Amino acid sequence: MALLAVSGCGGSGPTAAEAGETLKSHITDLMKESHVLDVRITDSGGRDIPCGEGKAKRTFAATARDAAPQREPDGLNTYMLGVLSAVAPYRIVEDRGNAPIRLANDMYKTVIILESPGNGQYGVRGETECLPIS
Repeated sequence: MALLAVSGCGGSGPTAAEAGETLKSHITDLMKESHVLDVRITDSGGRDIPCGEGKAKRTFAATARDAAPQREPDGLNTYMLGVLSAVAPYRIVEDRGNAPIRLANDMYKTVIILESPGNGQYGVRGETECLPIS
């Protein structure tokens, strides 16, 4: 326990920049592990979005297409949900079926939304919690 506190990995948690890099890594790894086609970064993140009280959040998003253009959005989201479990441990916060799936990781302070917009089209976006800037 003392080793964690000395190494700076104690209870203070990540900064917005650190959590933003983790979020980016999780989403890009998800796309890679899903073997999707034509990945396009739609929000490269990398900047602080002020939340007040010296805190900020970061964002990141990507789209891609499936090899089978007829696959429906709900099935694509469900597929990516399964693949995400191999990338990082996220818990489902909201899944109403035929809608985006909202997931959270409490350790990394990140949220990922699987929101495929149409048949054969993947959509993933995420954001960090409001975290200290430094």
